Amino acid sequence: MSALASPGEALDAVDRRLVLATQSGLPLVARPYHQLAGQLGIEPQEVMARLRRMLDCGIIRRIGAVPNHYAIGYTANGMSVWDVADERIDELGARVGALDFVTHCYHRPRQLPEWPYSLFAMVHGSSRAEVLAKVATIAELLGADCRAHDVLFSTRILKKTGLRIGV
Repeated sequence: MSALASPGEALDAVDRRLVLATQSGLPLVARPYHQLAGQLGIEPQEVMARLRRMLDCGIIRRIGAVPNHYAIGYTANGMSVWDVADERIDELGARVGALDFVTHCYHRPRQLPEWPYSLFAMVHGSSRAEVLAKVATIAELLGADCRAHDVLFSTRILKKTGLRIGV
């Protein structure tokens, strides 16, 4: 295995080639790390170690699927926003984020007095009614801990890519 840069160091040439090879997504094959290894002329274990190191030190934030919700039939997309007590947000956010229909859940600062919401949870469905039913499930889960909520429905598809580096 080649020497890996330690956290805080700049990307070496192999790291940079690996980022370039994956910034549009992993290869859609049974063994994507092996295919990348072949492309880069390194061992699959080195591909995985380099990606793990870049995750651990924050060079990359995550490795995960980014589905096109419209292509898989989810044409109603609603960001549910919740006003919950700040001292309970971590606990309540973890419970909401664990729901199988919530794709991401996070804490954002309030913008009082206009915007009292600090807990955000994205919900997808095949109709607005389906999204609203899922939001009702979240409201039931939060119970009296929810002081107010709303749903912001998507009106257009936004770019779904991360930061890109040049060649």
